[in-house]
Amino acid sequence: MIFRPRPRFGKKEIARINFNIRVPEVRVISSTGEQLGVMLTKEAIEKAKDEGLDLVEIAPSAKPPVARIMDYGKFKYEKEQKAKLARKRQHIVEVKEIKFRPKISGGDYGTKKRHVERFLKAGSKVKVTIMFRGREMAHPELGRQILDRLSEDVAEYSVVEQTPKQDGRNMVMVLSSTIKPEKVSAEGAHPEEAAVRREEPGKKIEELTDKEEKPEEKKEEAKEKEEETKESQESTDAKKEDA
Repeated sequence: MIFRPRPRFGKKEIARINFNIRVPEVRVISSTGEQLGVMLTKEAIEKAKDEGLDLVEIAPSAKPPVARIMDYGKFKYEKEQKAKLARKRQHIVEVKEIKFRPKISGGDYGTKKRHVERFLKAGSKVKVTIMFRGREMAHPELGRQILDRLSEDVAEYSVVEQTPKQDGRNMVMVLSSTIKPEKVSAEGAHPEEAAVRREEPGKKIEELTDKEEKPEEKKEEAKEKEEETKESQESTDAKKEDA
């Protein structure tokens, strides 16, 4: 059996340096930016060592590859800082979701509308969903009225990206923000969105459902279910009598 030493896994280098450059010759640029021409790789490495620097391959796809004499540690640090700054400046558009019921009360509508406005002001898209239950499916116009009303109420901050569309028991509309965030935090997002991320890390879609419904709404739902049960029972009894 041939013993092979286990490879060591370290941090991935951003460029090949010194003896990791496998090609026989390279086009060399000095530490001052002067073109030194094509040299044997070994000679270029020795020249870099004499200056107390490294030979760094900066254009591996060129023929021959281009290498520069420089301080690799400083070069790597500057590259990492540039990448970090680019990530900070990048604004990621997140999609928030908020759900309504066709029989939503005026107070609940106002609360959820304020949530939608807050998301839009932060530069996020908002997916608005109307949830239908039971006999509500026979009246999709109720959901459409809520979506049309909401789009008009927040027209100052948004445009309708996706018009209301029926999707099974739900009706969905997507609003896109017309406001660009003025300030970007250190996390690369609007301060309000950054706060949301700190509270719920890794969660990209914040859902505001009707779990916190008022007791009155729960009673109405219970009554509707009872009525549906009675109707189905009556229809079953009627069929038995006919038989």
